[in-house]
Amino acid sequence: MTDPIADYLTRLRNAIKAKHRVVEVPSSNLKKELTKILFDKGYILNFKFVEEGPQGSIKIALKYDQVNKVNAIKKLGRVSTPGLRKYVGYKDMPRVLNGLGIAVLSTSKGVMTDKEARELKIGGEVLCYVY
Repeated sequence: MTDPIADYLTRLRNAIKAKHRVVEVPSSNLKKELTKILFDKGYILNFKFVEEGPQGSIKIALKYDQVNKVNAIKKLGRVSTPGLRKYVGYKDMPRVLNGLGIAVLSTSKGVMTDKEARELKIGGEVLCYVY
Protein backbone atom coordinates (compact mmCIF):
# COMPACT_ATOMS: atom_id res chain seq x y z
CA MET A 1 0.00 0.00 0.00
CA THR A 2 1.57 3.29 -1.06
CA ASP A 3 -0.74 5.72 0.76
CA PRO A 4 -2.20 4.40 4.04
CA ILE A 5 -3.84 7.72 4.95
CA ALA A 6 -5.77 7.79 1.66
CA ASP A 7 -6.84 4.19 2.33
CA TYR A 8 -8.02 5.21 5.84
CA LEU A 9 -10.05 8.14 4.48
CA THR A 10 -11.50 6.01 1.66
CA ARG A 11 -12.64 3.32 4.10
CA LEU A 12 -14.38 5.98 6.20
CA ARG A 13 -15.94 7.57 3.11
CA ASN A 14 -17.22 4.22 1.79
CA ALA A 15 -18.68 3.25 5.19
CA ILE A 16 -20.50 6.59 5.37
CA LYS A 17 -21.98 6.14 1.88
CA ALA A 18 -23.08 2.60 2.75
CA LYS A 19 -24.63 3.88 6.04
CA HIS A 20 -22.54 1.51 8.16
CA ARG A 21 -22.44 2.03 11.92
CA VAL A 22 -18.90 0.69 12.46
CA VAL A 23 -15.86 0.56 10.20
CA GLU A 24 -12.62 -1.33 10.85
CA VAL A 25 -9.30 -0.06 9.51
CA PRO A 26 -5.73 -1.38 9.88
CA SER A 27 -3.86 0.36 12.66
CA SER A 28 -0.78 2.60 12.70
CA ASN A 29 0.38 5.37 15.02
CA LEU A 30 -0.56 8.08 12.50
CA LYS A 31 -4.05 6.62 12.00
CA LYS A 32 -4.53 6.39 15.79
CA GLU A 33 -3.71 10.10 16.17
CA LEU A 34 -5.99 10.99 13.24
CA THR A 35 -8.81 8.98 14.85
CA LYS A 36 -8.31 10.74 18.19
CA ILE A 37 -8.56 14.14 16.46
CA LEU A 38 -11.78 13.12 14.66
CA PHE A 39 -13.23 11.97 17.99
CA ASP A 40 -12.18 15.12 19.88
CA LYS A 41 -13.70 17.37 17.23
CA GLY A 42 -17.00 15.42 17.22
CA TYR A 43 -16.84 13.84 13.76
CA ILE A 44 -17.04 10.24 15.00
CA LEU A 45 -19.03 8.72 17.84
CA ASN A 46 -16.40 6.45 19.38
CA PHE A 47 -13.33 4.34 18.60
CA LYS A 48 -11.51 1.31 19.94
CA PHE A 49 -7.97 0.11 19.34
CA VAL A 50 -7.86 -3.68 18.85
CA GLU A 51 -4.39 -5.18 19.37
CA GLU A 52 -4.81 -8.53 17.59
CA GLY A 53 -2.39 -9.94 15.08
CA PRO A 54 0.85 -8.31 13.97
CA GLN A 55 -0.64 -4.92 13.10
CA GLY A 56 -3.88 -4.52 15.01
CA SER A 57 -6.88 -2.51 13.91
CA ILE A 58 -9.07 0.45 14.81
CA LYS A 59 -12.84 0.08 15.12
CA ILE A 60 -14.58 3.40 14.50
CA ALA A 61 -18.25 4.01 15.34
CA LEU A 62 -19.62 6.59 12.91
CA LYS A 63 -21.81 9.45 14.11
CA TYR A 64 -25.24 9.95 12.52
CA ASP A 65 -28.01 12.48 13.15
CA GLN A 66 -30.97 10.64 14.72
CA VAL A 67 -33.67 12.57 12.84
CA ASN A 68 -32.32 13.01 9.31
CA LYS A 69 -29.88 10.05 9.28
CA VAL A 70 -27.12 12.37 8.05
CA ASN A 71 -23.49 11.69 8.97
CA ALA A 72 -21.43 14.24 10.90
CA ILE A 73 -18.70 14.06 8.22
CA LYS A 74 -19.72 15.76 5.00
CA LYS A 75 -16.40 15.47 3.18
CA LEU A 76 -12.99 13.91 3.70
CA GLY A 77 -10.26 15.09 1.37
CA ARG A 78 -6.62 14.03 1.11
CA VAL A 79 -4.30 17.00 0.48
CA SER A 80 -0.70 15.82 0.69
CA THR A 81 0.05 12.66 -1.30
CA PRO A 82 3.21 10.55 -1.50
CA GLY A 83 3.86 11.99 -4.96
CA LEU A 84 3.25 15.63 -4.02
CA ARG A 85 3.71 16.71 -0.42
CA LYS A 86 2.03 19.95 0.72
CA TYR A 87 3.82 21.86 3.46
CA VAL A 88 2.62 25.14 4.98
CA GLY A 89 3.94 27.61 7.50
CA TYR A 90 1.75 28.84 10.32
CA LYS A 91 1.07 32.12 8.50
CA ASP A 92 -0.17 30.29 5.38
CA MET A 93 -2.33 27.79 7.28
CA PRO A 94 -5.47 26.81 5.30
CA ARG A 95 -8.91 27.65 6.68
CA VAL A 96 -11.46 24.95 5.87
CA LEU A 97 -14.96 26.37 5.27
CA ASN A 98 -13.97 29.62 6.99
CA GLY A 99 -13.12 27.79 10.22
CA LEU A 100 -16.10 25.40 10.30
CA GLY A 101 -14.05 22.41 9.14
CA ILE A 102 -10.58 21.26 10.17
CA ALA A 103 -7.31 20.64 8.40
CA VAL A 104 -5.19 17.90 9.96
CA LEU A 105 -1.45 18.56 9.96
CA SER A 106 1.59 16.47 10.75
CA THR A 107 4.02 18.76 12.57
CA SER A 108 7.23 18.42 14.53
CA LYS A 109 5.08 18.44 17.71
CA GLY A 110 2.81 15.63 16.45
CA VAL A 111 -0.46 15.37 14.55
CA MET A 112 -2.83 18.29 15.23
CA THR A 113 -5.50 20.52 13.72
CA ASP A 114 -4.86 23.78 11.88
CA LYS A 115 -6.15 25.85 14.82
CA GLU A 116 -3.77 24.20 17.30
CA ALA A 117 -0.81 24.61 14.92
CA ARG A 118 -1.69 28.27 14.40
CA GLU A 119 -1.73 28.86 18.18
CA LEU A 120 1.64 27.12 18.61
CA LYS A 121 3.01 29.00 15.56
CA ILE A 122 4.33 25.89 13.82
CA GLY A 123 3.77 24.64 10.30
CA GLY A 124 3.82 21.17 8.82
CA GLU A 125 2.46 18.81 6.21
CA VAL A 126 -1.27 19.15 5.49
CA LEU A 127 -2.64 15.60 5.60
CA CYS A 128 -6.36 16.08 4.97
CA TYR A 129 -9.42 18.32 5.22
CA VAL A 130 -12.50 17.25 7.19
CA TYR A 131 -15.88 18.98 7.27
